[in-house]
Amino acid sequence: MGHTEAHLIENPVPSATKQELITKLSRVLDSECLKYLEQDLKPFECDGLSAYPKVPMLVALPTSEHEVCEVLKICYENNVPVVFRGAGTGLSGGAIPYEKGLLLVLSKLNKIVQIDSVSRTAIVQPGVRNAAISQASAKHKLYYAPDPSSQIACSIGGNVAENSGGVHCLKYGLTVNNILKIRFATIEGEIIEIGAEGLDSPGYDLLALICGSEGLLGVVTEITVKLLSSPERAQVIMASFDDVAKAGRAVGDIIAAGIIPAGLEMMDQKATSAVEQFIGAGYPLDAAAILLCESDGADEEVANEIEKTIEVLKKAGATKIEVSRDDAHRLKLWAGRKSAFPAVGRILPDYFCMDGTIPRRTLPMVLERIAEMGTTFNLQCANVFHAGDGNLHPLIMFDANDKDQLRRAEQYGAAILELCVEVGGTITGEHGVGMEKINQMCVQFQPDELSSFLQIKKSFDEKGLLNPGKAVPTLNRCAEFGMMHVHRGEERFPDLPRF
Repeated sequence: MGHTEAHLIENPVPSATKQELITKLSRVLDSECLKYLEQDLKPFECDGLSAYPKVPMLVALPTSEHEVCEVLKICYENNVPVVFRGAGTGLSGGAIPYEKGLLLVLSKLNKIVQIDSVSRTAIVQPGVRNAAISQASAKHKLYYAPDPSSQIACSIGGNVAENSGGVHCLKYGLTVNNILKIRFATIEGEIIEIGAEGLDSPGYDLLALICGSEGLLGVVTEITVKLLSSPERAQVIMASFDDVAKAGRAVGDIIAAGIIPAGLEMMDQKATSAVEQFIGAGYPLDAAAILLCESDGADEEVANEIEKTIEVLKKAGATKIEVSRDDAHRLKLWAGRKSAFPAVGRILPDYFCMDGTIPRRTLPMVLERIAEMGTTFNLQCANVFHAGDGNLHPLIMFDANDKDQLRRAEQYGAAILELCVEVGGTITGEHGVGMEKINQMCVQFQPDELSSFLQIKKSFDEKGLLNPGKAVPTLNRCAEFGMMHVHRGEERFPDLPRF
């Protein structure tokens, strides 16, 4: 394919006035489900990325799939841009509203429709909290494996939109590996169902296309997820290291030994210190880094894997090794890891949580480079990440009230993501591109590839009304980004076309 770009309107403008839209939407939604006053819109101005708030023109909170479709039909007929969101815990700005558009909030679609203990599946609406699925399945000794750190608050619809992972994704996979069927509404208000309850489905497999599409292709209204049997036993090892690079090398050693842990997480000293001040998880404050490595399964299987893992960790230079005594102790150790983001948020007013993925073999070098960058940009960075699959979550700490700090934090984050690409990785593992990483898409992909993405977008959303300006940049935007670097004397993108 050449460099011809799918024609999409970059800044769609509604063909109806705000009052006309209020009148039309009021015929579909109850008064409490349609927000249009400034004070009612303000709470929806951002998702978990708070640096770039935008107040939407309107907010709709439908209570059924039918209402979702009717709202979308009105928006399509009147050329109204639509951004959909759930709990708003996303960290890449994917659910930040469009100022001249409608924010479609799916939090009222929060029913667990069915749990089938025989087929080990659950049918859920998009507003259901991630953790609620496992809680409702526990009586059948089943659970839902993907467990993002925000699982007590994040919704399954958002997990599908971003293809979320979690601390146990190394062994059990991301969201796309744990869903069977999706129902979604097109921008025209038509319902499409993809996937099947079996292992295969007729026709093209579009499940992976919709999962991770960040609201650019359709609005998810129902998901059928896989459930797993609760393990007979789960146990976690906490290993301390006096050097971050040693901990990074230990990750590769564990995988090289043929061990696939249920979870393999790493935190540096800045992160563990913040967590200890916040909830007191029992992390050693003198360690430069810690690894949390969990085994689960049958009793004998876990015992053997724990023994083998300890041997690998000792050879890798661990200074201290602690094994969870019981389930309460195990959960406390994991609670610290899952509290890392809010813990760091207590130290400084703002942080960027980056989300790059790298080959495991490059982990020690990348961590050293991130530390060097911190000195260059004069900002602190705490490292918390899914070490097993190389998914980094550097937390860049800054004060958004200081515009220079914000600028340096943006540059620091961009440098980390571009480093991930440089070593053969990607700019996102589970948080999505959203607004935060859209410029780095121009580094990750060639113009032909971006053109293909835009063609796919156009086939689902010809007018470009769904989540405009997010995730996939236009080629003109990439050319502008390339020229920006040239003006700074950084010829890093010589092959991008200049428009």
